[in-house]
Amino acid sequence: MPMDAREIERMIVDALPDAKVEIQDLAGDGDHYAATVVSHAFKGKTRVAQHQMVYGALQGRMGGVLHALALTTGVPQD
Repeated sequence: MPMDAREIERMIVDALPDAKVEIQDLAGDGDHYAATVVSHAFKGKTRVAQHQMVYGALQGRMGGVLHALALTTGVPQD
């Protein structure tokens, strides 16, 4: 069963409360998404560590319920 974009966003924000999250359904099938996540929690972290934080927020759903997620992460420019 595909994962809803709102559920992906909710899980990320639950783990990273200050995150600004934008989700795009790339194929219209609920299985292939792109996400942009911007959070102060990423400050000082490598891009790999930032992505691991997002994947951790998804609690093991990557590769199963959620087939593909293209990630762009960053720190807010205040």
